[in-house]
Amino acid sequence: MQTEIYHLFHSGTAVRVKDKLFIFDYFKDEPQQEKAVTSSLEKGVIRSDSFKNIKETYVFVSHSHHDHYNQIIFDWGEYCDQINYILAAEVAEESDLESKDNLYLMEKDEELKLDQINISSYGSTDKGVSFLVELDNLTIFHAGDLNWWKWKKFSPKVQKREEREYKREVDKLKGKQIDIAFVPVDPRLEENFYLAGEYFINQLKPALFVPIHFADNFDVTKFFRDRFNSNQTRVAEITESGEKILYTRK
Repeated sequence: MQTEIYHLFHSGTAVRVKDKLFIFDYFKDEPQQEKAVTSSLEKGVIRSDSFKNIKETYVFVSHSHHDHYNQIIFDWGEYCDQINYILAAEVAEESDLESKDNLYLMEKDEELKLDQINISSYGSTDKGVSFLVELDNLTIFHAGDLNWWKWKKFSPKVQKREEREYKREVDKLKGKQIDIAFVPVDPRLEENFYLAGEYFINQLKPALFVPIHFADNFDVTKFFRDRFNSNQTRVAEITESGEKILYTRK
């Protein structure tokens, strides 16, 4: 089974599995550049054609920060009859959202089953939650803002706390076979940009690691790939918004 992955922008990603579409942390709704492609996904945006031949769509929002959440996601019901929204509970607290039958709010350490899709929420080292999505023969993890935030401005005590809290959440995933992992590789952390990804790969060994949370600083993904790509974990290099990555489970 071949899976299509689209890196939309920053932490926004889309995963297409047969007739199912999973969209995470979408916020940038303008194409980043003109590309000679016909698919809106390959331009880094969601449009009506993104749902062609899609029967089920699952839209995830890890938290309410502007670079992870855009209320335009609720317009997509015009394009797909069977669409579900899975949001961190704090998003509802920050937004004026009406209750809907297809809207599900999750605190950390909760589980939700929608049809044959199993969804587990984990914590974050910032706002909201992270998501583990399990379906037949595929497991996807999206970290949201779960990151090892080792900022230079933090005191040693706070840096240690950030490390401890990040590792605590990642360690909860031990024993899971993760196919696709979306984890922050944030260049604003300077020489500490790789810490979260390195720990995640070493502890969980995902088959495919896809960097997120780097805005348009695409070069950082090459640095990370060159350092951590291996036969056990393939690391994707992202060169532009709308990057398409193919994954086949071995």
